[in-house]
Amino acid sequence: MSEHGDQVPGYRVIRMEALPDAPAAALADVEAWQARTAYPNVLAGGGPVFGVAEELESGGWRVLSRFANCAPQGSRDAMAMTFRERARDAGDAGDTAAQQEWLRMAEQLDWEAVNELTVLGRRFRVVRADQFIRMGPTGPEPPRPSDPDPAAVGHSHELPSRTAGFVIDPFTATGMSEGILRMELLQLVRAPGTAPAAVRKDSVRALETHPGGVLLPAEFTAAEYADGGWSPTQMTNPSPQGARDTLTTYLRVMAPVMEQLDDETRAEYGRVADRIDAERCDEIEIDGCRTRIVRVERLVRIGPDGPEGPRPSDHDPELPTAVQEKQLREEGLFDEDRVLSEEEAEQQRVAEEQAKEFLRLFEEQRRRRAAAEDT
Repeated sequence: MSEHGDQVPGYRVIRMEALPDAPAAALADVEAWQARTAYPNVLAGGGPVFGVAEELESGGWRVLSRFANCAPQGSRDAMAMTFRERARDAGDAGDTAAQQEWLRMAEQLDWEAVNELTVLGRRFRVVRADQFIRMGPTGPEPPRPSDPDPAAVGHSHELPSRTAGFVIDPFTATGMSEGILRMELLQLVRAPGTAPAAVRKDSVRALETHPGGVLLPAEFTAAEYADGGWSPTQMTNPSPQGARDTLTTYLRVMAPVMEQLDDETRAEYGRVADRIDAERCDEIEIDGCRTRIVRVERLVRIGPDGPEGPRPSDHDPELPTAVQEKQLREEGLFDEDRVLSEEEAEQQRVAEEQAKEFLRLFEEQRRRRAAAEDT
């Protein structure tokens, strides 16, 4: 959509088309339009996330991983893993030269915080996506009826990610509602006083450097209402059931150990988890707090050279893996003969006991769900 026609660069154009021959897509477009009324406010939701994408000769960038990292280094590590997988494939095919090149570039990522590399003529990049949620008078937007949610209770992890394999290409046509949402999100910047100066500066700069954008498939999280506001309590999941499964695993497995729950509270959390499993509900009260499964939109900004990478102000505290290991060895923490201090020994004992309890509770949950499926 453009009033300047061919004078506008392709990455700034949003192609909106009616989808009469695709009933499911048409229904999703209608629901997206209705959400504008029920949840009129669009807010930043949880900070940026990062993934890895490969440029395609046919145009666009193919996503190679879920956008599941809150800092760029996790995606650099994922890129290195991709290169090692390509090296294995090249070795199986008998292409030793290609195998060595893939391994060389993977090793570079082990030592350097690099966000883009070209290997054998192919460009790979760590890509940044902003997260947003719709808010209305009743709180954040829950899943929509048209959002894919095919997994059975406890089996959401078996579904492939809708993001991995997605092609980031602004030339791909979209429905009217999604196109309007893209235009809205592309104009958003961090308001003065809502973020550190460097974060706001990068946000404003992105309007010029990456004025186009593409929406990734929506994901879902659990959010809790406390102290007058809603806050996410977990990472996003590819499906609503994935968010429910993560929430029930927390209630049955993680919370009893991490929060040192007493028997009465453990039992109450278990009853809440049972209800979530039985009803597949998207809102429930937990320990006096409203908890809702929430829909999360994710926007990748695009400029003349493709999708936006990490910004200078993005939280990036981790070192490359080989650098971390080198530092630990220099500090003597990898010395197998080193005698632990009393404090370290106690921490190790507690961690081992917690790990055993996590495993016991997880197995208990697995057996409970298996029994429910058999009935």
